[in-house]
Amino acid sequence: MRTANLNGRLVLVFDDGVVDAEKASDGLFPSDPQAVFDRWPEFRAWAGSAATAGHERAPFDERDLGAPVPRPRQVFAVALNYSDHVNESAFDTPAQPSVFTKYPTSLAGPYDTIELPSTLVDWEVELVAVIGTDAHQVSAADAWSHVAGLTVGQDLSERRIQLEGPAPQFALGKSFPGFSPTGPVLVTPDELPDRDDLALGCALGGETMQESRTSRMIFSVSEQIAWISRICPLLPGDLIFTGTPAGVGGARDPRRFLAPGEELRSWVEGIGELRNPLIAGPAHPHGPHGRP
Repeated sequence: MRTANLNGRLVLVFDDGVVDAEKASDGLFPSDPQAVFDRWPEFRAWAGSAATAGHERAPFDERDLGAPVPRPRQVFAVALNYSDHVNESAFDTPAQPSVFTKYPTSLAGPYDTIELPSTLVDWEVELVAVIGTDAHQVSAADAWSHVAGLTVGQDLSERRIQLEGPAPQFALGKSFPGFSPTGPVLVTPDELPDRDDLALGCALGGETMQESRTSRMIFSVSEQIAWISRICPLLPGDLIFTGTPAGVGGARDPRRFLAPGEELRSWVEGIGELRNPLIAGPAHPHGPHGRP
């Protein structure tokens, strides 16, 4: 099953169009894409039945898609989860998932324009896992049963805010408005040939910046869920950004960061891609309040 947020409404996505969930269910499920996660098992059973078979598929413009999970209560992210990224960052391999948070106000859609607050904004393509049922102190063996689906994400990072000071400020440096674009759809794990081995990558101006496979994670999706849920109860609709591979701009020689006028394209195999145009924000040197 594939779902999406189309102009603020929950839809089922098929090869030949979309079905509006509220209309197809005669109001059984609301139009709000976020609300469905509190009834995910029920919705999944309905969507997988013959109930949607007779409904006409409507064409749609992909640029009308928003974040498939627009208002999560919690957004977790895992740092240093690919060995090649650990190496390029000059850190030691963590003994357990290294977890930080991103604030929900940083969420954006798959085609949204992103304002750059400075000249030090970096890219980090990631697979994002969406929680479908409450998960607290679950085992890795049981973790996938709590996953509603997977989507594509970018963990954009303003490196000065993130890294300066006596202690790093990961949450703030990675939570400017628009710094968590996700989409274009939510895909249930059974739709994918191998949920633990998906190609992912990102590109700028046609040049590939990152390219890897999720099977190269140090800690798998299930291990991340088990670790986080040991401490924090995971709630339906929560997001977990599962880590990024090598190729970030801050680790390059010379360093390279995102610039106004570029488009950042990010993808995960079997799910789709984000295409986010970049512009100068008010404080950027090329923005209205910046210094040229």
